[in-house]
Amino acid sequence: MSSSILQTPHRPLADHSADRRMLMLAMAALVVGSGGALGAWVLLKSIAIATNLFWFGRFSAAPAAITDNALGLWLVAIPVVGSLIVGLMARFGSDKIRGHGIPEAIEAILFGESRLSLKVALLKPLSSAISIGSGGPFGAEGPIIMTGGAIGSLFAQSFNLSAAERKTLLVAGAAAGMTAIFGTPMAAILLAIEVLLFEWKPRSFVPVVLAVLVSFLWRPLLIDAGPLFPVHHAVNLNSLLLAIALVMGAMTGALAALLSSLLYKVEDVFEHLPLHWMWWPALGGLVVGLGGLIDAHVLGAGYESIRGLLDGSLAIRVAVALLLVKATVWLVALGSGTSGGVLAPLLLLGGASGFLIGHYLPGGSALWALAGMAGILSGAMRAPLMAALFAAELTGDFAMLPLTLAASAGAYAVSVLVMRRSILTEKIARRGRHILQEYTVDPLDFLQAEQVMTPAPETLPEAMTVAEAMAFFDGEARHRSYPVVDGQGRLSGLLSRSDILRWRLDGAPSSASLGEALSDASQPSGAPMDPLARIADLMVESGSGRVPIVDPATRKVVGILTRHDMLKVRHHHRTLERDRSQRRAG
Repeated sequence: MSSSILQTPHRPLADHSADRRMLMLAMAALVVGSGGALGAWVLLKSIAIATNLFWFGRFSAAPAAITDNALGLWLVAIPVVGSLIVGLMARFGSDKIRGHGIPEAIEAILFGESRLSLKVALLKPLSSAISIGSGGPFGAEGPIIMTGGAIGSLFAQSFNLSAAERKTLLVAGAAAGMTAIFGTPMAAILLAIEVLLFEWKPRSFVPVVLAVLVSFLWRPLLIDAGPLFPVHHAVNLNSLLLAIALVMGAMTGALAALLSSLLYKVEDVFEHLPLHWMWWPALGGLVVGLGGLIDAHVLGAGYESIRGLLDGSLAIRVAVALLLVKATVWLVALGSGTSGGVLAPLLLLGGASGFLIGHYLPGGSALWALAGMAGILSGAMRAPLMAALFAAELTGDFAMLPLTLAASAGAYAVSVLVMRRSILTEKIARRGRHILQEYTVDPLDFLQAEQVMTPAPETLPEAMTVAEAMAFFDGEARHRSYPVVDGQGRLSGLLSRSDILRWRLDGAPSSASLGEALSDASQPSGAPMDPLARIADLMVESGSGRVPIVDPATRKVVGILTRHDMLKVRHHHRTLERDRSQRRAG
């Protein structure tokens, strides 16, 4: 009697793994995209209300500029009060509202099964509105990415979707929120791909695009239409300008590395303070307030300052203050663990550095402010395509895309060489979790069983008795296990040394044939065309370290695959990559 055979499901091989559930996710993404856009509207209105309350003592959602306040020295107290409120919210609400927002989203995706709570969805935008509204030198992008992500995650959790599907909707919500805030749909999609998804699959790409498009359609109704900072640079790009942009990018990439290093040094200082972390944001707020006394332009998100950099109208004195004072207050405030983002401050710092250097370069300071923004985003966040397109979409000047791409590439090259981790992933690494931000195709996915298996393996006949099998394993056996076949060479089971040991202990009838002794076993098997990843899954599911490969038509054994074979494939693939790099370096 032959044992039952477990085969891998023979789904037709294709370029992609998408199925009909992708359409379900696409429909869900329409709802999540709307939620992300609405969340962005609520966040912006909350920031406006907080700004009016803190600086002008009025309840209003109308736009207000912190630089118009007349508080004098009392200005120092406002960021302290706002930061103290955020510290209390984090202590007694949820400590997940602390920090940038994007690292927390990445951590939830990779290590938290893409689960975010309702508490985070409510407290993150509220705490960020208080932080930014009270003068915190942050932007709304980190908070909205966390908030939009929470909307997508909660929607997925309410329908008991899988972890992968939750991830798709979490990222869809995050990208939708970013689109609504900045009006940059393409950059939001690229942020999802380069920073958040950690995959390139139709299952995730299509829903993310739909969520972004829905949010983009909502934006004119909820927030505003057109680019956030509409600017047209009347410059004809040439080889000289692109070469300068590449150098500018390298410089801003080095600046990004410096800022990231300083940020985490500041965090270390706070970690060693003899105070509960709840009080740290208030200390950071004191530094923010003192910076505001030097120049009020460093307070808040600073979108007006970004606009001044991009149109060339900002005074040099203000640009210097942005570069030096804004960097200081931002690093201290963010290092203190308050709630805020990194994107808008980076835009200001990269733009200010490009603006100042641009006074000595052809093309004008505004042009190089744009290049500096693209460069520093690319270097700090390790998202070069997002950074290049983000700068172009912010201004609506797509003719400058080659320039922003050159700056982005230069910054990215320097950043990955001098900085082990991005400003986002360093925070996660400090919690003991390493992230590899490179996309490669797993060799187990593109190699097939017939390319790696041991062909025509030694087999044992199912007519062999248990006694003969025991004697065989005591003497002639060279392998740990052997396929057992019938008279036509068809698979009946797999006999291993552990089976022999069990039979010795249990006293199996020595006259029984292997076909009879293995009749109750279930043996996994694969086909020659199966990807190695499918065989690896089968090994894990069955607990078997050796899988016979059989012809699907005849059921005859044509090969065998082991765990060691799988490991050798991966090791060989990595060795080829390493050896090629060494030869190029030599």
